[in-house]
Amino acid sequence: MDRRKFLATLAAGILAAPLATEAQPAGKVWRIGFLTSGFREGTGSDVRLTPFLQGLRELGYIEGRNVILEIRYAEGRTERFQALAAELVTLKVDVLVATSTPGALAAKQATSTIPIVMAAVGEPVEVGLVESLAHPGGNVTGLSLIAPQLAAKRLDLLKQAVPKLSRVTVLWNSANQGMRARFDQTEGGAHLLGVAVHSVTIQSPDDFDQLFGAMTRDRPESLLVLADTVTVSNRQRTIEFAARNRVPAIYEIRAFVEDGGLMSYGIDMSDHYRRAAFYVDKILKGAKPADLPVEQPTKFELVINLKTAKALGLTIPPSLLQRADRVIE
Repeated sequence: MDRRKFLATLAAGILAAPLATEAQPAGKVWRIGFLTSGFREGTGSDVRLTPFLQGLRELGYIEGRNVILEIRYAEGRTERFQALAAELVTLKVDVLVATSTPGALAAKQATSTIPIVMAAVGEPVEVGLVESLAHPGGNVTGLSLIAPQLAAKRLDLLKQAVPKLSRVTVLWNSANQGMRARFDQTEGGAHLLGVAVHSVTIQSPDDFDQLFGAMTRDRPESLLVLADTVTVSNRQRTIEFAARNRVPAIYEIRAFVEDGGLMSYGIDMSDHYRRAAFYVDKILKGAKPADLPVEQPTKFELVINLKTAKALGLTIPPSLLQRADRVIE
């Protein structure tokens, strides 16, 4: 069964399964807005939505019974967030879940009264979404991606897979306000490991063809892709570029590896989006976003694709395979 069909089946099972607990209050039907950078290809196709639905289900919320879900898809284009957020505000949702830094910023710009649960946001304090992680203030809280120790660790793992590694090309979206800190952390981690960094940036899906043309002429020694709305939604293009040019690449999230990328090390994003449902539950039960501390990631995973390693002519050290949370063969 391919991955999209599996996720669609999983989502259907989530919606059909019996309730684990009773949501409060009885008889109330809540309207939840979900603003995602994903594509409108069915519930299971969005790696953000499926675990969120699972989290809701675990807490006793079921679509059509006590929850109405209003889902809006930016389809990989950050410029769509503003209009989509405004549309959800017009629908008077009880809580608005916004994924990514651009999505959360658009949601905050659209409303100062509707509670907002952010997810997959890089630097919520620096970009002005919250006053502090411990005391968010305002109407926004949720989950951040702040884990600065990951940058050096990720490059160290790549170096273990490619022992002679001396230079890494970092692909990232410079238009995303939350990405600068992640790039700076990566650059700092590379310095500690004695690895040179070459920065290549994109700002929209339209930039990839020109970028890959330039990268083909100056073949990178290795590649690290920072995950955001644009890079995740267009991940197949990056994976194909790396395979075509035999470039070993490491990614921040496992979706790249499941689709054919070499390896990833980063936050367990399924758990991350599932946790967003817990914030929704607390808010619907009366908690105020201003009083709910922003959660930082605690679950991380290493995923390795041995099929891709073989195609690249790489032998992954047994010690690295033993540390992997998942090995795709």
